[in-house]
Amino acid sequence: MLVLGIETSCDETGLALYSGRHGLLAHALHSQVEMHREYGGVVPELASRDHIRRVLPLLERILRQADVSPAAIDAVAFTQGPGLAGALLVGASIANGLGFAWERPVIGIHHLEGHLLSPLLASAPPSFPFVALLVSGGHTQLMEVSEVGVYRTLGETLDDAAGEAFDKTAKLLGLDYPGGPAVSKLAESGASGVVALPRPMLHSKDLNFSFSGLKTAVSTHIRRAGRLLSAREKADLARGFVEAVVEVLVSKSVQALAQTGLKRLVVAGGVGANRQLRAQLAQAAQTHAFEVFYPDVEFCTDNGAMIALAGALRLQRWPEQASRTYAFTVRPRWDLSAL
Repeated sequence: MLVLGIETSCDETGLALYSGRHGLLAHALHSQVEMHREYGGVVPELASRDHIRRVLPLLERILRQADVSPAAIDAVAFTQGPGLAGALLVGASIANGLGFAWERPVIGIHHLEGHLLSPLLASAPPSFPFVALLVSGGHTQLMEVSEVGVYRTLGETLDDAAGEAFDKTAKLLGLDYPGGPAVSKLAESGASGVVALPRPMLHSKDLNFSFSGLKTAVSTHIRRAGRLLSAREKADLARGFVEAVVEVLVSKSVQALAQTGLKRLVVAGGVGANRQLRAQLAQAAQTHAFEVFYPDVEFCTDNGAMIALAGALRLQRWPEQASRTYAFTVRPRWDLSAL
């Protein structure tokens, strides 16, 4: 089965072709970072309009890369949610339009399921079952994954996601959008232990997260200085912030593995590319004897490959989920555990 995947949930337009027999055949991605940088964050209307301009040219590109024609495509998968409503509507309408024109079934995919399954695209994919840490700009969750489509929420953020806290901290430090990578890079030149920040919910007796207070602690630290921070002070503060986030994420992940009795951890989402997080998880894996799996770095952020993969896996198991009515809805808010 050859599946076309279309991802337009936020500020990246991603398309890919995934074959159930041969794996990923082609993928292409357009990032809107430069367009949104001027505004310091994603502007939904601009994001939607840019998706409209990008989808079909990217489709032509991946068809050339894979050297296949539309007639060879068996189904079209698209991100149905969660995400920005207008951006989701672009992908949904184009996917169903292509399905109608090609007389092919169409299936809506949960954006986070795509992230959760993205490590299966790697050369050494994890086996089921596993614990998944989904950590991005909009989501921070721990899930128990028994198999495709069978997910149980172990814990989630009660307020800001980790990636959101990174972005807000970047603004406080005067860093450019996107903030997460900028804070991580700045932290590498900072000194460990100079700035002590709280570890929210580190010792709570559950697997939930909270990062809003950590962002507030950064703001308070800057305000108490009563002056502009020097470059060194900003680097030390960034280091303290990153260390706090990473310690909480690693601790909760280790707790989730102990609670479930599983020995495999999958880390997915944009923050999963963070080098400090990866280094600390590697140390924890040695100490507690578990394995850690990541998607390739190019698939940590939003992409069409993960949507094509999720579509192919769902259609293999539940072909009845595909639609030929070409009437569609989007789900800007959509609980993954409801699948």
